[in-house]
Amino acid sequence: MLAAAATSIHPDDPLAGLTVGEFPDPEPAEGWVRVAVRAGSLNHHDLWSLRGVGLSAERLPMILGCDAAGVLDDGTEVIVHGVVGDPAAGGGDETLDPRRSLLSEVYPGTLAGYVCVPARNALPKPAAIDFVSAACLPTAWLTAYRMLTTKAQVQPGQTVLVQGVGGGVSTAAIALAKQLGARVWATSRDEAKRAAAIDLGADEAFEPGARLPERVDAVMESVGEATWSHSLKSLRPGGRLVVCGATSGPNPPADLNRVFFLQLEVLGSTMGTLEELHGLIDLVVSSGVRPTISATYPLADAREGFAQLAQGDVMGKIVLTMG
Repeated sequence: MLAAAATSIHPDDPLAGLTVGEFPDPEPAEGWVRVAVRAGSLNHHDLWSLRGVGLSAERLPMILGCDAAGVLDDGTEVIVHGVVGDPAAGGGDETLDPRRSLLSEVYPGTLAGYVCVPARNALPKPAAIDFVSAACLPTAWLTAYRMLTTKAQVQPGQTVLVQGVGGGVSTAAIALAKQLGARVWATSRDEAKRAAAIDLGADEAFEPGARLPERVDAVMESVGEATWSHSLKSLRPGGRLVVCGATSGPNPPADLNRVFFLQLEVLGSTMGTLEELHGLIDLVVSSGVRPTISATYPLADAREGFAQLAQGDVMGKIVLTMG
């Protein structure tokens, strides 16, 4: 089968370790199922893997990809949940299982003709969601959904700030926060992306660090050092900052005086549970909202998609199709 894989590690030039070529078809282990992949989306996780973050050279070659939608051997159309973990070991939350992993870390990923996953990780795909849209849900959209609901507990009428609009999580956060009844503000360095944020449903868009009209109830943070101070300063007393990434750096000044004096909550968030993915799928179907697709490529042209992601020239998700 054709697949996109990490075959060597290059911290400063991740695409140097990307191979798009033929790999053996997988066979499912007991309790697992095989999915013929129809579409898979790219995530920054894939670039980090090519840099050797979370993926050691001893596990190479490793097929990349956390997201997929496809068809089981019996013809059932499914969406793949990318978290491989035991809910019981995480107190009912597989993302808190100390041994949990994402597809493409320990087990081969989704950017291939076939992927094998635990049977529980193959959720029925509603007919109302096409394969390309469905392939965007399990990582970026699920991450944004968990951040907004489980972590920030956003309520109708509250105000949410989404930092650094452009990629999959930020565009998902705008769309989903609007569906949850929130007022949404967004930031971007790029004027075109600020305009695109408005088109996605944001009520207002600002340059990074801009003084906001008022303080917000919750901030969705994935940028890290570059926006952290602004995120903390933008929160009302008792507000929640939910962080799922740190693309600009992981070590900003903590500003602890502000955190304790205003009783701010700083919450980490990674991916989501199977139950949360079910909730997200239900919301997508009932609301009609769909992921923003920045570009689609056939799997054979995966390198072009990876290059676009690495350059940051993205508004929404990049999807690879497998036929």
